[in-house]
This record gives sequence, C-alpha cells and structure tokens, in this order.
Amino acid sequence: MKMNDKIIPIFFACDNKYYKFTAVTLKSIMENASKDYNYKAYILNVDIDEENKKLAYENISDNFELEFVDVSSYYNSIKDKLPVRDYYTKTTYFRLFIAEMFKQYDKAIYIDSDVIVPGDISEFYNHELGNNLIGGCTEQAMEQIDLFGTYVEKNLGLDRHKFFNAGHILINCKLFREECVLEQFLNLLNVYECKVTQDEDYLNIICFNRVTWIDNAWNTESFGDLKILCKPEEAKMIHYLMWGKPWKCDSQFSDIWWKYAKMTPFYDQVLAVRNSVTEESLKKDMEGYDGLVKLANEEIQRIDTFVNCKSKLGIKSVDRLKVLRKIEEYELEGKFDQDVEQDPPSKELLPDQVDYERKKIRSKIKTKFAYFLARKFLNKQMKEQNLIIKEIKGIENLKNLDSGAILTSNHFNAFESFAIQVAYEQAFETSKARKKRRFFRVIREGNYTSFGGFYGLLMRNCYTLPLSSNTKTMVKFMRSMNKLLQKGNLVLVYPEQSMWWNYRKPKPLKKGAFQFAVKANVPVVPIFITMEDSDKIGPDGFKVQEYTIHISEPIYPDKNKTNIENVQYIMDKNYEVWKEIYESVYHTKLEYTTQARA
Repeated sequence: MKMNDKIIPIFFACDNKYYKFTAVTLKSIMENASKDYNYKAYILNVDIDEENKKLAYENISDNFELEFVDVSSYYNSIKDKLPVRDYYTKTTYFRLFIAEMFKQYDKAIYIDSDVIVPGDISEFYNHELGNNLIGGCTEQAMEQIDLFGTYVEKNLGLDRHKFFNAGHILINCKLFREECVLEQFLNLLNVYECKVTQDEDYLNIICFNRVTWIDNAWNTESFGDLKILCKPEEAKMIHYLMWGKPWKCDSQFSDIWWKYAKMTPFYDQVLAVRNSVTEESLKKDMEGYDGLVKLANEEIQRIDTFVNCKSKLGIKSVDRLKVLRKIEEYELEGKFDQDVEQDPPSKELLPDQVDYERKKIRSKIKTKFAYFLARKFLNKQMKEQNLIIKEIKGIENLKNLDSGAILTSNHFNAFESFAIQVAYEQAFETSKARKKRRFFRVIREGNYTSFGGFYGLLMRNCYTLPLSSNTKTMVKFMRSMNKLLQKGNLVLVYPEQSMWWNYRKPKPLKKGAFQFAVKANVPVVPIFITMEDSDKIGPDGFKVQEYTIHISEPIYPDKNKTNIENVQYIMDKNYEVWKEIYESVYHTKLEYTTQARA
C-alpha cells in the first residue's frame, strides 16, 4: 500500500484577502467528510499572513492536516503569460501547478473558495478516473444559458453538455504529469486567447473526451435564474457562481453558506464584508456580468475561432512534449547516453546478413537504388522546408582531407544525418569525387534489422554500417570499418550514443568513434549543428529548426601518444570544440542540470 492511499489531498488557491472565504469551504468539508480517511488540505498562495494561518490552524479537525504552500516560484516563472480579467485573478491558474508540485499524488481534488460541500468529499475523491485526465461535473451556465453554450460550441468546438466546471475537479495528477498538461496549457495560452472563462476553456480543450463525468449533485450551481437540478437536501456540493456570492447578496442556498461561516473564526470578517455591500457595489458586479455577456457575444462573432484556426495554431504534440519532459529528467539524472524515445525492438544481426563493404552485385544495386530514393526524399524535405539548412561553415575542412576520416556529430533528430550528407555533397561536388570518397553512417542494430517499408530500405542499404550484438558480426564490422577508412571514405558516428530531440547542448562523449579513428590512423572531423527557430510550424506544432552546420578542423592522432592516450586526447578535444561552438553561438555557458543538482 502506498503511503498516501488513505490520505485524500484537497487543494485550494487563494490570496490573503480571499482566505476567509476559503476557510468556510474547508469547514464545510471537514464537517461532512468520512472519518474513515485522513485528509490533507493545501492552500496554494503567495501572500497569506501569519495571523490568518494561526486562525486557520486552530480550526482544523482531528483527521485533517493543513499546509500553506507558497507557489511564488511557479507563479513567477509564467506570470507574464497568464491573462487576467475582471473577477479572475492569477490564483485562478494555481490549480495547474498541483500535479507538478506534488508528485507524491496520483490523484487530487481541487476546489474553488466559493463552494460549500454538504456531501462526503471522500465519495467525490473515490470516483475512478482510469485513462481520463479529469473527473468533473457539467457546467450548468453553459448548458442552461444559450449564449454561453453557443460560445462553447462555435468558438471552442465542444459540446455544451460535456463542458465541465473547473471550479471543483478531480485531477488525474499522474496523467497530468505524463501528458504534460501544464506545458499544453501554456502553449495554448501563447497560440490562442480564450476570453470568456479563460482557464476553464483551456482545460476543457485539453481534456476533450478524457473526462469521468460525476453526478451533478456534486455541482449544484447557484446563480441568477439557473435551474437547480436537485433538492437542497440532496446537494453534495454547491457552487456560488460569478457574482452570486453569499457574502455579497442573498442568493439560492446562501443560508447554507452562512451556516458554515458561523463555525469559523472568520465569521466576523465575512459578516463585515456582507454589511459593507452597497447598491453601488452590487450594480458594479452586475455590470461585470453584463460585460461578460457582451464579451461572449463578441467572441461568437469572431472569425478566427479556435475551431476555425486550430490546424494553423501550432498546438504542440503531446508526444513531443513528453519527449522534452523526459530529456529534462534524463539530464537531471545524468543519463546522457540513453535515448528518450523508444527504439525499435532489436533483432540480432548475423555476419552473413550484412555486406558492410558493398562487394556483392546485389548490395551495389540496392545501395544505388536506396541512395536515389534518399536523395529524392531529401529534396522533397528541403523543398517543403521540413529540413532547413541555413548555412554550412568550414566546408573546406572536408574538401581538404587527404585521407579517410571519422565524422562526429551531435544527435538530435532522426534525419539530421541528411544535413551532413548535404555538406558532404557540397564538399565533393562531382560523382567522381563522391565515388572515390563515400559517405557512410554507423547505425544501431535495431534500426537495421527492425524497420520496415521505406525507412527500412534506407536503413539497410543507404551506405549504413550497423552495429551488432553478435560478436562475430562485430569482428566483421571492425574489419570493414578499418578498410573503408583506409580507402579514404568518410564515416559518420554519433559519439553521444543517444538521440535527444532538438537538444542543443553537446552531451558527454563515448569512446567508440575515437577508437575507430585511432585504429585506422585517420583524423576525426568534429561537426556540430546549431539550431534556431524558423517561421514554419511543423506537423508536431513546434517551429521547424534552421540548421547551421559547423565543420571544424580535423583532429589527428598524435604519433607520440599510445592508442589509449590518443583516444582520450581526441575525444577531449572533440568535446572542447563542440563546447566552444555551443557557447559562442548560443551566447551561454555550457552547464547541465545534473551539475546544479549535485
């Protein structure tokens, strides 16, 4: 059993001014929660003072624990990206931080501070989420008020009857982390502006078709002329929407709210707020609602709705966001030599299954055909700007080679070797020059044995040199590698031994590439590709990168060093070259989060 199996986490978000209302919500929960569980209430905030905290701690039930959590660091990191309007404050967005900040929980409850909970909150928590991101109730304002329902359907492309109220939700924290919901949210903020219910709109878009629907007894909404869906005694959660707050006016079920307010040490404070309400302030509140109605009408008239321009917005792929998250984790843990994307299952490559030197007629024909297809594919990618090569620097360092060489490059994309192929073709412009000095790529065993279709054809035949888990095959590989280098060919090796998508830093190097060079007594030519955003959005929602290929001077083995010394010497020098390019191009010092953690 996990440590937190019997603990139900409940989260609130408020500021110091609003905490007195949060205390009323929390009191209603404590009065009605099952004694079979322990509960921990978290108050996400940036400014609650010690006096309010002291009063809060004095009012906690025996099976409840209370913790005030300062979210300033998260808040400050994204505060400029969060739109705020009218009654929305930036605390509205704190619910998005829960999964990331509290990784000990797989599931958690979030509740707004204008809610009363006459029901047993453990029943709400115990709803199974499965593969859904959210557990929630339908938003009655969208269902019952046609204007808002029309906005949901026309602007957001969602069903008004399947739009959840984000003011009290059950969060699948585990999936929120795995599917990078916070990153998706921030990306949506940057590409499309939802104006009516803001974060609720974004969450409904992100969680589309991934909602466990909970009975609306857990969402009795009190506001204006909204039809109440259950009897007062059946309501398990009451939400006082928008300007129908009990501390401002007499609304439906306001007597229930005041019942719990009287049980808190903040009763005098909330009563003072109620007594200070004037007709003028109520009129101002209603003007705020009128403004929301006007805004919804204006949004409905928009041409550039989320529905209409969704395909052009550059909404980032969840799969890519997961990869970026994994890269962050691996860098922090120092797992630089591990791939962040799943490799194809590897089958053992036997010696008779590969012709490394392309001696057989059949191998030569297949290679020629594969190379033709690869060039055609490359031309198409460049024409469509899926591969953009902005500049090649140091091309003379390839042209002037008087021997074979190992080419090393940073590995960040499944097709970035095509960029190096372009550099090779520019260095050796004629077919005669290319025939004399071929361009080979070292690839993984699984890439050679397990890919099918077009990519499988390229992997097996387009001047590739597969590694193998079979000892005899590796003997053949080493012998062929040596011969190819001795004949003046160029062999591309990725010494980082892992591919991290669009990762700009050079990763620590492995010795294999440098051992090949020392054994064949040929130089290593360090190649480092730097990237910058282009104007084009790729199919994954990210900007296509423009590549600058930096080809550095060859590093030759030192005749005065032993083979072991030369391997280390060339590897260290290669890394220093890459580091210098990285720091000069990106104008930042090369540092890893692993070091910061240590």
